[in-house]
Amino acid sequence: MRDRLRHLRFNRDELSGSLGDLGTFIPLTASLIIVCGLDAGTVLVFAGLFNILTGIIFNQPVPVQPMKAIAAVAIAQQLLPVEIAAAGFTAGMVILALGMTGTVEWAERVIPRPVVRGIQLGVGLKLASKGVSMVMGLGWAGLDSRVVALLAVALVLLGNRWKKFPSALVIFLGGILILFVGHGELLSGLTLGWRGPEFIFPQWGAWKVGMLQGALPQIPLTLLNSVIAVCALSSELYPGRGIPAKKMAVSVGLMNIGACLFGAMPACHGSGGLAAQHRFGARTGGSVVALGTAKIFLGLVFGAAAVSFMTWYPASVLGVLLVFAGLELTLPARKCADREEFFVAVATACGIIAVNTWVGFVLGLLAAFFLLGSSKSRQ
Repeated sequence: MRDRLRHLRFNRDELSGSLGDLGTFIPLTASLIIVCGLDAGTVLVFAGLFNILTGIIFNQPVPVQPMKAIAAVAIAQQLLPVEIAAAGFTAGMVILALGMTGTVEWAERVIPRPVVRGIQLGVGLKLASKGVSMVMGLGWAGLDSRVVALLAVALVLLGNRWKKFPSALVIFLGGILILFVGHGELLSGLTLGWRGPEFIFPQWGAWKVGMLQGALPQIPLTLLNSVIAVCALSSELYPGRGIPAKKMAVSVGLMNIGACLFGAMPACHGSGGLAAQHRFGARTGGSVVALGTAKIFLGLVFGAAAVSFMTWYPASVLGVLLVFAGLELTLPARKCADREEFFVAVATACGIIAVNTWVGFVLGLLAAFFLLGSSKSRQ
């Protein structure tokens, strides 16, 4: 343990990089709290704890994100916390089983690499387009506006030219300033403290809803994007230190088995979050350890009041972070060796953008079957 901690860094770049994934984390987390009634303190404390453990174990800026398919279904259908708990626990059990039995390693071997890169391409473009839509939904004038978004873009580009400039950190702090200037009343109405977690044991009806509506669409997404794709990206970003798929699957499974029945948000690791945090300067697990510490502090001290900060945080800032995080995730597609491999990646991405990750995966496999020889499929 002491050796693991020694390799963590807590410098300006790590702190800046730790904020790169907030464009995904904040909107989904706030929606689950507001629409579905999850306890904000519980969500933040457990998410922070998993950030810290992930950073120490992997020593890479591997994110802790909401499970997107479960979150989307829960928000759209206003699922109850007990149904969300059932969905997250079930998904965690399945992913843990796939990891412990070696099935996830078999899947990693047989799925053609261009399909994996297509998943990264499609998810990245989807994230970027979501960020653009967030910004385009704003007006030109005001504290939270397109003009502010353009200023944030300029700061990110400045960070590209001047590597020592912590663009994500500056943008995030600017968003905090905008938040309190525009909504100063939040300070006067803050409620301090957290009541602590409560154990949830779903009845059969909740298990049925959670498994069929939440876990079923989430499992392939987690397997492809939160295990296989994130491990592929880890190997590309940190040569020689790539995270094994089995280890990643076990991490995802244990997070949800250990926390969802206490009211925590179903969580996973994602290739988009890893790309985002790397994009803004993070290189070690120190970034997510610092982020996790901040989440725990916010959850313990402010509890339910934390949702106010997430709800009113400027969309202009979140949108820009999401755009650049998505674009960073698309970059591995450049490594497709030839025209056929690139076509497979694009076919996969088109299915993801048009429908979802599962459809894109199937399209990618079909394209790979017809276009790639078996000897080239894992190039």
